[in-house]
Amino acid sequence: MIHQGRPSGWIELVCGPMFSGKTEELIRRLRLVQIAKQRVQIFKPSIDNRYEDDYIISHSEQRFLCKPVSDAKEILQHIADTTRVVGVDEAQFFGEDIIQIVAKLADRGLRVIIAGLDQDFRGEPFGPMPRLMAVAESVLKLKAVCMVCGGLATKTQRLTRDDATVVVGSGEAYEARCRACFDPDFSLARCAPPIPVSKQQAQRSHGTQSAFGTSESN
Repeated sequence: MIHQGRPSGWIELVCGPMFSGKTEELIRRLRLVQIAKQRVQIFKPSIDNRYEDDYIISHSEQRFLCKPVSDAKEILQHIADTTRVVGVDEAQFFGEDIIQIVAKLADRGLRVIIAGLDQDFRGEPFGPMPRLMAVAESVLKLKAVCMVCGGLATKTQRLTRDDATVVVGSGEAYEARCRACFDPDFSLARCAPPIPVSKQQAQRSHGTQSAFGTSESN
């Protein structure tokens, strides 16, 4: 909750690993703003082409209409005079100029809500996210569930051996991992990669159903 004295805008940041609900939380906050009948605009980097171009979409398939932009400076060009709240998804894909852009919007009196990965696949600070965390009035760091051991996940494990910092992908290329199971260099035998917890549960469930089916047929 932001309690302001003098009228002004502010910056909220939602961050964490993949599959932690960042976009879902961004959409939740934007929906509440819409209920209050405030004008909302949301932007995402055009490089994020995993789903539909004109929507941000969470892993739980919640969606919100957005404007894809190739550069953060384009955001200022598209802001309407009546807009009160601005959302930015996948902020880690923008350059450092996103920091000045969101600061300008907040200085104009707008509420800015940002979501993005705080760490890259190496476990290092991702792009402009550290500085965004520093300038934001409010920071929420979400956690996911480790897809190896079921523990608290704060890392994003890349399942391919691509060395580029930016490789756009989803469940086919990434998993949420805890600190102990995180292995960006594939140096641990157990991370070659192992069977995710979700798949182990599916296999056990299938085995149980097969056993019941055999019993009933007898």
